Amino acid sequence: MKPIVVIDYNGGNLASAAQAARRASADLGLPNPVVITGDPAVVRDAERIILPGQGAFANCAAGLHGGLRAALDDATAAGTPFLGICVGMQLMAERGLEHGETPGFCWIDGEIARMDQAAAEGLRLPHMGWNRLDYRAGMHPLTEGLSPDAHGYFVHSYALRNWNPADLVASAEYGGVVPAIVARGNRCGTQFHVEKSQRTGLRIMANFLLWQP
Repeated sequence: MKPIVVIDYNGGNLASAAQAARRASADLGLPNPVVITGDPAVVRDAERIILPGQGAFANCAAGLHGGLRAALDDATAAGTPFLGICVGMQLMAERGLEHGETPGFCWIDGEIARMDQAAAEGLRLPHMGWNRLDYRAGMHPLTEGLSPDAHGYFVHSYALRNWNPADLVASAEYGGVVPAIVARGNRCGTQFHVEKSQRTGLRIMANFLLWQP
């Protein structure tokens, strides 16, 4: 039985992300085990891949060594569904501009930049707390069954800019539009922490585990 893999790359929040996946999997009655691993061979053989992340873009990117980055590319190119959470989502972009320029995965358009517009409007950074998710019902399977007033829990000072509108599944408002869920093909990500977003987060996690892109 292929596992649901939570990637261990010193990116933080691993246990919480794994617990959310286990809870959603158990609620759905799925037989696949949820494992935390940094083994590229296990990543390549995964049923689904979850990449959590917290902290700086550059540090998280540097943690994907020892073949992990290549394993991610290989597995997702072969069709394995991927969910990036917070910095895990940000790494999907072309580059990050936190502490210098760092290449991303180039899976979606855009770059990760400081939320200067929010700061200019006097809003606190990091953006921390609950924000309503703006999405169009039926647009993507990840939002299936969400309440029209669904909220996600955000903790970040950097966000995706210059995105491709075709990749945007949901957004939030914080000194301007903040991409909250992005997806292209079998690769998706959430800027907010699904593992901290209670009922909304569990529903999105369940949707990801059932998703057939």
